[in-house]
Amino acid sequence: MPPGPQPYGAVRSRATALAVVALLIATAALILSGWTWWQARSEPTYDAATQAAAKDSACQAYDQVRTGVATNTHLASPGGDDDVTGVLAVAANARVSLMGGGQYLLASVQPATPADIAEAVRQFGMKLMQFGAAATAGAPDDDPGQQALKRDLDALNSTLDGLC
Repeated sequence: MPPGPQPYGAVRSRATALAVVALLIATAALILSGWTWWQARSEPTYDAATQAAAKDSACQAYDQVRTGVATNTHLASPGGDDDVTGVLAVAANARVSLMGGGQYLLASVQPATPADIAEAVRQFGMKLMQFGAAATAGAPDDDPGQQALKRDLDALNSTLDGLC
């Protein structure tokens, strides 16, 4: 004989048990999502070896850019000041070293780079690009804005020399 209808109390107790299980699962999911959110918003930590590697990478990029900028901004045209093409080529190389060097520095900062070095490298890169953009727009070296940028770059050079 097939089982008959279940008494009202048995159905009610199963529904209550099912509701309790669903509530427990929902609570666990909420706790897990809250914990995941909390972990995602905290700053990542890096071990000393990773930070040292990031520092070395940023400092090597700074050294390379500083050398390239110094080299290309102090060149003289092979034909002298009368060689218009040479003068323009030298000026173009200087601007490329400023703009490209600044972008390279910004791209070289890794998440594990120590904050003081990362900030100084970023500032140095931005100042190089500002100087190069102004020069590309025709600002002469004796322009007060360019002079201020040069002072800022010199100060950042000293800072980075001490940090690297």
